[in-house]
Amino acid sequence: MMHQAYSGLSRALSRYSPTSVGRVDFIFQPWVRKHSALNEGKIIQIPVTMARTIKEAEIKKKKHEQERKMKLSRQGNKSVPIISCKRKEFNHYKGQSYSKFEEVPLASKGWHHYKSAGDYFTINSWGRNPAFEQVNDEPNDFDSLGLSKDMLTQITQLGFKIPTSIQALAIPHIMEGKNTLITAETGNGKTLAFLAPLLQQIENYKKLTRDFPMNTPLGLIIVPGRELAEQIHAVASALGKDLEINVELIKGGRTKSLMLHPKVREVHLLVATIGALSKLTTAGIYDTSLVRHIVVDEADSLLDDSFSDILIHYMSKFPIQGSQKEDSTTPITMSGIQLTLVSATMPRSLRTILDPLVNLQSLQRIDTPYLHRIQPHVPQQFLRVNNVTKSAKLLELAEKCKTRGIPVIIFSNFGKTSDWLSLFLNENGIPCVSLNGEMPAVVRNDQFRKFQDGEVIALSCTDLASRGLDTTKAGHVINFEFPQFISDYIHRCGRTGRVGSALTGMVTNLVHRRGEIELVKKIEYAVRKSEEFHNVNANIKRILVNTAVKDGESIE
Repeated sequence: MMHQAYSGLSRALSRYSPTSVGRVDFIFQPWVRKHSALNEGKIIQIPVTMARTIKEAEIKKKKHEQERKMKLSRQGNKSVPIISCKRKEFNHYKGQSYSKFEEVPLASKGWHHYKSAGDYFTINSWGRNPAFEQVNDEPNDFDSLGLSKDMLTQITQLGFKIPTSIQALAIPHIMEGKNTLITAETGNGKTLAFLAPLLQQIENYKKLTRDFPMNTPLGLIIVPGRELAEQIHAVASALGKDLEINVELIKGGRTKSLMLHPKVREVHLLVATIGALSKLTTAGIYDTSLVRHIVVDEADSLLDDSFSDILIHYMSKFPIQGSQKEDSTTPITMSGIQLTLVSATMPRSLRTILDPLVNLQSLQRIDTPYLHRIQPHVPQQFLRVNNVTKSAKLLELAEKCKTRGIPVIIFSNFGKTSDWLSLFLNENGIPCVSLNGEMPAVVRNDQFRKFQDGEVIALSCTDLASRGLDTTKAGHVINFEFPQFISDYIHRCGRTGRVGSALTGMVTNLVHRRGEIELVKKIEYAVRKSEEFHNVNANIKRILVNTAVKDGESIE
C-alpha cells in the first residue's frame, strides 16, 4: 500500500520536472521501505474505543439471550399444565419456576373480594402414586426385606404383591431393633410397614419360652381412636393367624365392664386406644412387664396437646431404649423396649414433647420425598363459592358421583353441619349417612359399614374420619367446609387415591371464608414453588375431645 502511494506521488511530480522525482525518491524511499516491512501481512485495525464498544455490545447481547432462554425455561412446558385456572394467565406449567425476588402469581390472591365468586383453579395430576416410587434403590420385593418365609406367606395370602416405598425402607430398620420414626404420605401402606416386622419379632420371642403368663403382651400398638384400633386389629389378626399370634383389641366404652369381668387368656399383641389402655394396665388387668416393642400410630395426633400428657406419662413407665436424662453422664443405652412412631405428618414441637421419653438421636427417621406435599396422582379442584351457591354446588357434585357410581366422602368442621348435610343430600335423592364425634361409637361403626358395603353412595363426616380411616372405596373427597390446618387437609385428601384402590381419586374444595382463602393461598404457593408445606401442625383436641368422652376415655 505504501509503494502504491509512493508511485502515485512520483507520477504526479514527473509532470513538472525530473529533478522533483529524484528528490521524492531520495526523501520517501527509506520511509516507504521501513513502513512497508512493518505493515506487511497486516490489516487495518479498529480503533480501541470502537473495539471496546463492540465488545460491550456483544456481552450485552449474550446476556439478553441468556435471560431470554432462562425466561423461556421458567415458563415450563405449556403442553403440561400443573395448575389450570379459569383465568388462563394464571396457569402454571410443568417445569415452570420463579426467581427468588419475583412475586409468585396466585389465582386465589383476589378471592377475598365478593366478586371473585365463581372463580376456580385445579391442581392436575402429573404423576403416578408416589407410594411405589423407589427411593435410594430400595428392594422392590418382600423377599429382600429380611422377613421369614411364614410371614411372606401371610403377606402373599392377604394380596400384597410388591412393597411400597415406605415398606421397603422401614421394614429392615424395624427388624434390626432400631427406634424408628416413620413419616410418609397418607394411604401408602404404613400399617403393614410396622405390623410385619413387629409380628415376626413376637414370633421369635415366643420361641424363647413355651409358657407365657396370661394377659401379658409382648407388643403394644397405641392409637388415638376406636376406628383406627379396629382396623389395625383386623389386619394384625389376619397376618398373625397362621403364626399362632393372639391379637387383643382394647377400646374405650367398655373399660368398667372389663375391669369387673376381665378376659384372661394368652395375649401376644395388644392394640389399644391410649385412654382404655392406661386404665386397664393401671388396674392390673394387663401386665406389661414383658413388652419388648411399642408402636405409636398416628403419632401426630397422640403427640398433640389432646393426648401428649397422658401418652408421655404412660410411656414414661417403660424403659425405652435410647432414653437418657439431661444430667446423665452415661452414654445412650440401646437396651430396652423398642419404640416405633408412625404418622403422615409430624409436629414442629416433636423434640420438646419426646425429650422426657427418648433421645431423638436414637430415632432412625424414615420418610418419603412427597411427605408434606400435594400428592401428584390425585387432582384437586378449588372452587370460590358464596353462601348462596355453596349448597347447590355440593348437590351438583354429589349427583354426578351418584350417576357415575363413585363413592364420595364429604368433610365438615362440625358435627351439626355433618348431620345437616346428610339430611340435605337424602332429601335430594342422594343416599348418605353421617359420621362424627357427636354420636356413640356403635352408631359410627354402623354408619361406616353402610358406606363400606355400598348401601349409600355418600358419607358426611368430620375430621374424626380423616385420620386412620382406611377405605379404598372413596373415589371423591369434597371439603364442604375447608379445614383450618394444613395437616387436616393432608389427612382428608389421603382418604382417596390410596394404595389398593381401583379409583384414582379426586378432591374438590368449596372455599369462601377469609380463613379458608388464606390456607388455599399457602397450598397454591407451595405447589407453584414445588415446596413442601410449612408449619404442618394441628390442634386436634377440638376434633377428638367429644369422641373420647363419649367412648368413656379421659383426656385430661
